[in-house]
Amino acid sequence: MNGGKVILDTNIILYLLGGKLHPDRLPEGNYAISFITELELLSYPNITKREETQIRSFLGEIEVIDITSDIKKYAIQFRKKYSLKLPDAIICGTVKSHHAKLLTQDLKLKKIKEVQLVIPT
Repeated sequence: MNGGKVILDTNIILYLLGGKLHPDRLPEGNYAISFITELELLSYPNITKREETQIRSFLGEIEVIDITSDIKKYAIQFRKKYSLKLPDAIICGTVKSHHAKLLTQDLKLKKIKEVQLVIPT
């Protein structure tokens, strides 16, 4: 994959920050995340201060995309059509709205035909 916008799913960031995924395995592109991913990362109940600091540092270096009317429209469509959980529907809506690709390890999202997935190997 050459360039273009790539939305990182929450699981990818957790793998990166936890050392389970090396950054060299990521495709080229302009990276961003949904605001949902920001909320998910910072709201884990047992997050340590060190982990929160690491997450906040990461968030300071990446584009965070807030909700828009287009994202809402697509999230509603995806939630209805594919019975997605709301966070997944919003992330997929963000990807669709930004004509991006979704980098994820969540194989259940393969059913979303309107969103191009990239699964690191």
